[in-house]
Amino acid sequence: MTDRGDASALRWLIGNELRLARERAGRKQGEAAALLGCSQAKINYLETGRNKQQPDEVSKLLHFYEAGAAKADRLAAIAGHPDQGTWWADFEDVVPDWFATFVGLEGLASREFVYETMTIPGLLQTREYATALLNGHLRVPVIDIEQVVNLRIARQQSLYGSSPLHFEVVVEESVLDRVVGGHEVMQAQLRHIVSLCERDNITLRVMPLSVPVHDGIEGEFMVLDFEQAQSIGYIEYPSGAIYIQNQEQVAGYTKAAQRLNEAALTPEQSLRAVAARLS
Repeated sequence: MTDRGDASALRWLIGNELRLARERAGRKQGEAAALLGCSQAKINYLETGRNKQQPDEVSKLLHFYEAGAAKADRLAAIAGHPDQGTWWADFEDVVPDWFATFVGLEGLASREFVYETMTIPGLLQTREYATALLNGHLRVPVIDIEQVVNLRIARQQSLYGSSPLHFEVVVEESVLDRVVGGHEVMQAQLRHIVSLCERDNITLRVMPLSVPVHDGIEGEFMVLDFEQAQSIGYIEYPSGAIYIQNQEQVAGYTKAAQRLNEAALTPEQSLRAVAARLS
């Protein structure tokens, strides 16, 4: 796990795996409660991440679910991590509940894939570009714009450090031609992308308009991978988000990400496409 701690996101990850293991084993929450000698409500709290999971409880449950010793040891070790403060606590007044889980999970992730159709992804945005996107925004009050942008810039710190997030993105070619904030702001944004892509942990691919049909045609999505936990998919809509936890479904999104990478321009061709738009 990274050093961008979020105790609630960590509990969410552990709880998600406990629930999936129980469901695969065909066990009921009542059976798990009987094993631990607790109430069914506690099992529900453990699976939703409302309560902190103790290593011995995690190990006992996963052995009961016949999830395998390796998985039991791995999750018990994660559960044994000391609670850390929430790194984004200074911004909690502008983080809606549905987005809070994502911010925490992103801070714990080792790899993130994004398919974007309309704008430059938040982790690659300049302050001026991000501000321009939020001016006149239906759901972000003017008084909150600066703080929302500050959070976005703070999230970008995951791209740096000794164990940076590996960030992979496919953007539609039209994103590069949407002049957000005016000519100067957009030019600075494009130069920022070129600079960021010099980093080994950041890969940009552009989906050319000459590819009309591909695996992203149904909409934007993200996939988060973790060193010690199962991957999740994430789909955001204007007033909420869907967290995809079923591993067969996540595998489908991972495959779609792979196919999008193959259909798009190569990273080298993509950077040339960005540079061609610089004046």
